[in-house]
Amino acid sequence: MARPRQIACTPTRPVLRRARWAGALLVALLAGRLATATVDAAEREPRGRIHVTYWEKWVGPEEAATRAVVEAFNRSQDRITVEYFVQNPVDRKTIVAAAGGDPPDVAGLWIQNIASFADAEALTPLDDFIRRDGMTVEQWLSRYYPVYARMVQHGGHVYAGISTPATIALHWNKTLFREAGLDPERPPRTIQELDEFARRLTKRDPKTGELLQVGFLPQEPGWWPWIFCRWFGGRLFDGDKITLATDPRNVAAMEWVASYTRALGRDAVTSFASGFAGQWASPQSGFFSGKVAMIFQGVWFNNYIRQYKPGLDYGVAPAWPAAVPGIEDFAMAEADMLVIPRGAKHPEAAWEFVKYMNSANPRAQSREELQGMELLCFLQEKNSALREWSPYFAGHHPHPRIDVFRRLSASPHAEFVPDMGIWTEYEREVLAAFAEVRLLMAPPQQALEQAQARLQKSWDRHFRSLARHGQPLPPSTGATP
Repeated sequence: MARPRQIACTPTRPVLRRARWAGALLVALLAGRLATATVDAAEREPRGRIHVTYWEKWVGPEEAATRAVVEAFNRSQDRITVEYFVQNPVDRKTIVAAAGGDPPDVAGLWIQNIASFADAEALTPLDDFIRRDGMTVEQWLSRYYPVYARMVQHGGHVYAGISTPATIALHWNKTLFREAGLDPERPPRTIQELDEFARRLTKRDPKTGELLQVGFLPQEPGWWPWIFCRWFGGRLFDGDKITLATDPRNVAAMEWVASYTRALGRDAVTSFASGFAGQWASPQSGFFSGKVAMIFQGVWFNNYIRQYKPGLDYGVAPAWPAAVPGIEDFAMAEADMLVIPRGAKHPEAAWEFVKYMNSANPRAQSREELQGMELLCFLQEKNSALREWSPYFAGHHPHPRIDVFRRLSASPHAEFVPDMGIWTEYEREVLAAFAEVRLLMAPPQQALEQAQARLQKSWDRHFRSLARHGQPLPPSTGATP
């Protein structure tokens, strides 16, 4: 998770996790074989099959894994052939193609695209397809963990399936914990403990005072500063109102961010972090080089640990350190999404593929018996979004700590990207405010107020557009804001 879509002030990220798992020679060879097999199979297809075009962002090993599942679907029946095409940036190309009346049948988007694409009427709702297959929408959604069930909906409709989900967890370096006199098997359980552990894990040059090691940095990797607000219990919007600066819990979250810079020293942190900033997927990353002891990262991170720091003794916390009294199982989730763009030539056939990718063989006892979502998540080494896991998927998953990510997925306090049509702009504003706060360029209240003022104008315009076109308005309560 390299992600082609970049936002100002952020590094390219793999959803975040799309950077190539370079160096995996065997998988790269597999990619070549699968690509050739796909072309050969397409040329030999008997007439009468419906050809479904599938645009996706993935390249390298993630592409190879997805092609393998596409081929499995093609072999599973004799009516439809899905053809995989790499298109980047897939979100922009899909919206342009939909506007021009010639979209793909299936597109692999990011979770943050769903609300804006749905508000632009660029997606086909999936509700009718679900009902035609003899299920209620509620029955279909109940197969997912609740956080993923919420992700695929917008405005009262199901607009997407999930290709691969992810949860984000606190990773810690057990060796550095031992050296600091901390229990290497016990991660921080509260934010106060996180701060205390970070202090004990920080080392400076005794002569120069330069930082040699830190316990934690809020900006490492710095992809999701908005989640800190939710972690502290804050709301980002409420119906027609942006609440970024008016909710004191958001301000408290940014005060916490600034506290690390104040404690370590702005110049010291800037100089220290310059050696690994933006290099999360390399041996020089702060975590792999032993310069940062704790970091929030996703289920995909184990692939990079194996590649860049094999043998690293690390742990994955079963929950984020508690920041709000009474909430001890906070988590963050996200996912890659499968949609049927409005105007697709073969929507019914496209649905059959989306349905396959959002199903599994619950009785699978071997790698060969894995199907759909479990097959793709097994090959990409991610957790499944489905509540029911087959015995083989759960017991033989290549990620050694996959049970932790399953537990995070099941948390009733798991949060994800806010369901709002201007989220791309909102995220950009939060990233800018986050940078100002952590560099001590502006007080948190001021930085958030300035961002909120700009966002409120955009939200008002978007709200008027929704009302003018008779589309559902964002709720004041009930939805994850």
